[in-house]
Amino acid sequence: MNVPLLDLVAQYRSVEGEVLAAVMRVIERQAFIMGAEVTELEAAVARLSHAAHAIACASGTDALLLALRALDLKPGDEIITTPFTFFATAGAIHNAGGTPVFVDIEADTFNLDPAAVAAAVTPRTRAIIAVHLFGQMAAMEALVPIAERHGIALIEDAAQAIGARRKVDGAWRVAGELGTVGTLSFFPSKNLGAFGDGGMMVTQDASLAGRLGRLRLHGGSRQYYHDEVGFNSRLDTLQAAVLLAKLPHLAGWSAARARHAARYTEAFVAHPAVCPPRTDPANEHIYNQYTIRVPRRDELQAHLRAKGIGSSIYYPLPLHLQPCFAHLGYAAGSFPVSETASAQVISLPVFPELTEPQQQTVIDAVLEFYP
Repeated sequence: MNVPLLDLVAQYRSVEGEVLAAVMRVIERQAFIMGAEVTELEAAVARLSHAAHAIACASGTDALLLALRALDLKPGDEIITTPFTFFATAGAIHNAGGTPVFVDIEADTFNLDPAAVAAAVTPRTRAIIAVHLFGQMAAMEALVPIAERHGIALIEDAAQAIGARRKVDGAWRVAGELGTVGTLSFFPSKNLGAFGDGGMMVTQDASLAGRLGRLRLHGGSRQYYHDEVGFNSRLDTLQAAVLLAKLPHLAGWSAARARHAARYTEAFVAHPAVCPPRTDPANEHIYNQYTIRVPRRDELQAHLRAKGIGSSIYYPLPLHLQPCFAHLGYAAGSFPVSETASAQVISLPVFPELTEPQQQTVIDAVLEFYP
């Protein structure tokens, strides 16, 4: 039985009528740029994220870039983040004029180690970017005080974590709620995916929200008048319509991912060679990815591929070892926890529409490789 890593066709079939009707309403009005659906989606995502404001943009990468651009970085300004994440996190820092400063991760959650963050702050530090990797929030109760103590921004890269929650001081907090700004991605593979690129920024700060809104529209709040030089980073109205049609299903899809994750974990938890992902007890994980650690990882992937089972390696080379960041002076051994993770991780199919027979096929194949 073939099992894809992600089956977007199956998801589309489940919401086809709703999505096509929403798209056709936009087409019939010919309101493709900053139409009403964009504003409606912003309001809905703000509610979901427990944020006062949400600002749509063209991609998750642009959301990071715009958030960093609003800091008015100068040469030498440092942004602390993780080397174990998608390239856009550090690429946006570079493109906004800052210098990435990497620190290691926690071995169990794959998220930033707050102690390492605290040790890396210098007078040049302007912000921390905390990535909520694979759908699990970082330890915000530890990171927020670090940012506040030093008067620096805390950006939540929640590209993989829309709707994820963490219990902080006894109350549930949502990804994007506690930081200076939270950034979201609607790339098709995300729990809430568009039919192309799309992004969002959320914040509690009205002044910051206004500036982010201007920055995405060439730096102006009204047409042909520009307060500063910004960007063309509008969320397409068609994408907003697709996302609005999908949004009522998000909680159910994330719950299905969590059920699949629980079944995998039950199958692997006692195995000596297969290490399931650990969920911090404070977190409600949404499992954008289900990522295990294994020995002989590349051989396992080849074994799965031969059986028609999809998988992916997120991420095979940590950012501090990427050739484009060689000038930062890091080397192999600089961040051993991240480097070990990159050598061991592999993500298995966990999409909502995964059937029980499909999942059993994946489980059997993994256990066959590690008898």
